[in-house]
Amino acid sequence: MELTVGELIGNFILVSGSVLVLYLLIKKFAWGAISGILEERSVKIATDIDKAEEARQSAETLAQKRELELAGAKQEASQIITDAKELGQVKGDQIIADASEEASRLKTQAEADIQQSKTDAIASVKAEMSDLSVLLAEKIMGSNLDKDAQSQLIDTYLDELGDA
Repeated sequence: MELTVGELIGNFILVSGSVLVLYLLIKKFAWGAISGILEERSVKIATDIDKAEEARQSAETLAQKRELELAGAKQEASQIITDAKELGQVKGDQIIADASEEASRLKTQAEADIQQSKTDAIASVKAEMSDLSVLLAEKIMGSNLDKDAQSQLIDTYLDELGDA
């Protein structure tokens, strides 16, 4: 079936007219609604993009704030540890100084006690020697010597022996 030129032109006019009528009907009745829907969709997409950007910036700000807080906490912990070490060192040095001072004091006291004991022992030995010498001299001589003079003589003799 062959179409003639007249039929082709008629079909062309009919199809062109139908498309033009359809275009006019869509423009009059549906184009406003379609444009409104597309415009609403465009606004919603733009709003969502803006909200996403704000959320991203907020997250970055929050992340930076957390990093600063973490760095501050690390610094504070480091300072606390340093302070504790310094305090421990100072306390340790103080304890060592106190112990050294106490040991020195005890040593000095012990030396003084030893010297006193030595002095007391020498005095005791001198007194006993003096008494023994007087008794011995009395027995040897058979007479009673002056005890004070004899004591003085013995003390002098013992002092000379102690110095030698």
